[in-house]
Amino acid sequence: MKLENKVAIVTGGGRDIGKQVSLKLAAEGAKVVVNYFDSEEECQATVQEIKDAGGEAILVYGDMTKEEDVANLVAQTTKAYGNSIDVLVNVAGGLVARKTIGEMDLDFFEFVMKLNLTSTFLVTKAVVPHMSSGASIVNFASQAGRDGGGPGASVYATSKGAVMTLTRSYAKEFGPKGIRVNALCPGVISTTFHDTFSKDEVRKFLQGATPLKREGNPKEVGDVVAYLASDESSFLNGINLDVNGGLLMS
Repeated sequence: MKLENKVAIVTGGGRDIGKQVSLKLAAEGAKVVVNYFDSEEECQATVQEIKDAGGEAILVYGDMTKEEDVANLVAQTTKAYGNSIDVLVNVAGGLVARKTIGEMDLDFFEFVMKLNLTSTFLVTKAVVPHMSSGASIVNFASQAGRDGGGPGASVYATSKGAVMTLTRSYAKEFGPKGIRVNALCPGVISTTFHDTFSKDEVRKFLQGATPLKREGNPKEVGDVVAYLASDESSFLNGINLDVNGGLLMS
């Protein structure tokens, strides 16, 4: 119970990696605020699973690219659990579609950047005033932010590379207040993300190229998030941690 009585917000916390992050933080004793934008039934099931296991959680709808929805997320959190927030995990984001530069327009470029980068900025800006020394922020970047991503993922990769840089900058800015900021760079994790956007032959190739000869699973990512959120990682700040089975060694 290394997060006992801590208050944690997980954006995009209802399914796939976000779900496992929410479940793990709750299992470690945190009171979890599960944010969602779509997949309401799955998100409700996540909250119910936490409660059935004896944990505490609430569900809050919101588009994290909109300031008013972000403000409501924070308001609902403080209403339920008090004014102090201890953990923020910025999972919300996505690829949207694979497009080459010739196939995309400015609206698509700006939308993907907003979904992944602007959302991280808006939520962090709103939550940090409620954090004090010992708090932890965990952002979600991607292996794509290191290697440029696969075909048609240039904007996604760019946005995730920006999240990596934002993580380093925030680590310097908030560090003197005792607030740590780190990020994860997941590789190929078995989720609906890759079910939707990655071809089976590509996934099989990447599994073969990975030293562990398999994809990761969302629970493994959730375990790392819980570590970064806890005092066990109290001297880790500003890192972008690879979770990819050795596929890319930075």
